[in-house]
Amino acid sequence: MEVFNNLFMSIAEQMGSTLENTSHSVNIKERLDFSCAIFDGDGNLIANAPHMPVHLGSMGDSVQAVIRQHGKAMGPGDVYVLNAPYNGGTHLPDITVITPIFLEGETQPSFYAASRGHHADVGGITPGSMPPTSKTVDQEGVLIDNLLLVERGRFREAEMRALLASGPYPARNIDQNIADLGAQIAANARGATELGRMVDQFGLAVVRAYMGHVQNNAEEQVRRVIDALKDGSFAYEMDDGATIALTVTIDRAKRSAKIDFTGTSPQQPNNFNAPSSICRAAVLYVFRTLVPDDIPMNAGCLRPLDIVIPEGCMLNPRYPAAVVAGNVETSQVITDTLYGALGIMAGAQGTMNNFTFGNDLYQYYETICGGAGAGATFHGMSGVHTHMTNSRLTDPEILEWRFPVLLESFGLRNNSGGAGQFHGGDGVIRRVRFLQPMTAAILANRRKIPPFGLAGGQPGAVGRNYVDRKNGSREEFGATHEVAMTAGDSFVIETPGGGGFGTP
Repeated sequence: MEVFNNLFMSIAEQMGSTLENTSHSVNIKERLDFSCAIFDGDGNLIANAPHMPVHLGSMGDSVQAVIRQHGKAMGPGDVYVLNAPYNGGTHLPDITVITPIFLEGETQPSFYAASRGHHADVGGITPGSMPPTSKTVDQEGVLIDNLLLVERGRFREAEMRALLASGPYPARNIDQNIADLGAQIAANARGATELGRMVDQFGLAVVRAYMGHVQNNAEEQVRRVIDALKDGSFAYEMDDGATIALTVTIDRAKRSAKIDFTGTSPQQPNNFNAPSSICRAAVLYVFRTLVPDDIPMNAGCLRPLDIVIPEGCMLNPRYPAAVVAGNVETSQVITDTLYGALGIMAGAQGTMNNFTFGNDLYQYYETICGGAGAGATFHGMSGVHTHMTNSRLTDPEILEWRFPVLLESFGLRNNSGGAGQFHGGDGVIRRVRFLQPMTAAILANRRKIPPFGLAGGQPGAVGRNYVDRKNGSREEFGATHEVAMTAGDSFVIETPGGGGFGTP
């Protein structure tokens, strides 16, 4: 079991290495905002590299969407692409490339390889495709609804370019999109090659059997976790007034858990709605983190879990609701709410602090680290990406070489973590000076409602966003904002601290 666990993990990691080395955008090559995974012939997640949790738990829906729509029409050399939030995707910048893997003589795919990358721009009303003010999904960029990207080995580049240039808000840097899509195709090809070698070495029957075994093992590991859990409920308000609510009910006889999101706010008029695949990804992530053994996160982890998401709530919205913040922000709130209901961990910073800037020539996006929540036996870490995000920040030299900005300062925000027997981690302060006029935007949370403490622990400090103008004035604003920057202005982001655990 351990040998096959590591073999499957290794294939996903090699896919990730290929994608990192062959991509073009800073987003994928430097920040590593991507994920790679392999799936069985039914589209069940088998293994993933330790990339972005919000991608990995939701990519199975993308593979299932391809199987449903194309089925027996798939052939060797075909590759599919999608970002449609209401058909297997999450939000539009996350573009998923899916390759059916046919073994010699087979008429149906034996496996699937998939890679998801956050593209620096796919259109929309602001550069970087993370608009703070979008009201419908159409304002967030170009929708790619499960299209054939490579047909029997032919890259359909002209068709893809035409799609990216279409609509009221077309992509701003199509050459970069095409380059990154090519890298994703190459990553999937690496996965196909390595799975083929695995079959050559062990035989198809053995590989398929162990794909089942690793899922069965993950299922049993999660059931052992459930055996030690208790019923609980929690509700967590967001800065815009919406609330994520859930109740966890443990069935001792069945060794299963019901996670019921009844009581969550209805679909919102802003973009903090999250497709149900994101909700499942957050639940999968939490329960995988509770497993002490080193196992691949795979579909077996979900088998003991009954996830109830009411229709029409903000975690199961109806088209054309805007969703760009659901993937990055609401996913974090779901995670913290579930940890709170289980009484395991205080609130982390509860946001990805999505910072974008650009114009027609430049587009840049980053997520910014903050404080982690404390637990019953540990302090929260300071200055780290938490829970559903796991990307790097671009090296200052690369950032300043590729974009007309200056990173003035970047450091810990002392004493922003909540006090407690175990204290929460500190956030950070990041100051970026603009050298050319551009549009900048922040899409965040926890600027008003602080990250919670548990068991008597104190909450973490809320975050702050403001612009220091070159004339000496300061403009401060809330969690979501878009602002015109001129040369010499500095955008400053102070990220939240994590909550403390236990009475100080």
